[in-house]
Amino acid sequence: MITRIPAASLTAAALSLMFLGNPASAQQATQEKPTQGQQPESNGAAAAVSDQKIEAFAVAYQQVDKIRQEYSAKIGATSDPTAKQQLQTEASKQMVQAVQTSPGISVDEYRTILAAAQKDPVLVKKVQDKLQKSAPAQQ
Repeated sequence: MITRIPAASLTAAALSLMFLGNPASAQQATQEKPTQGQQPESNGAAAAVSDQKIEAFAVAYQQVDKIRQEYSAKIGATSDPTAKQQLQTEASKQMVQAVQTSPGISVDEYRTILAAAQKDPVLVKKVQDKLQKSAPAQQ
């Protein structure tokens, strides 16, 4: 069922969690884009994340992605800007709650792995492998 983590999904999930959890860090994260000539930091981020944390991340990610998809449809169907903002806030809260209730991972750990995955293709591959293995169990 899930074969690949789209970059847009990673970004949406990351931004949703960052904005709800800590607006200052979200602002900082959006300002810290590498300038031209800088190499992305992928110095073994995948190696630093244990298989247990990748497994926990994959479980939490599936829940967050399900919420993101559900609310994306609702937000897209709403034309009122105030209602859209309320739905975005509600979605963010539910995403954070989904991570908080996932065993073996905290919101901070989730954010850290998500940020590392956006920079490290090896880590993304490990997460994708976990998602593919757990997808049949989710059906």
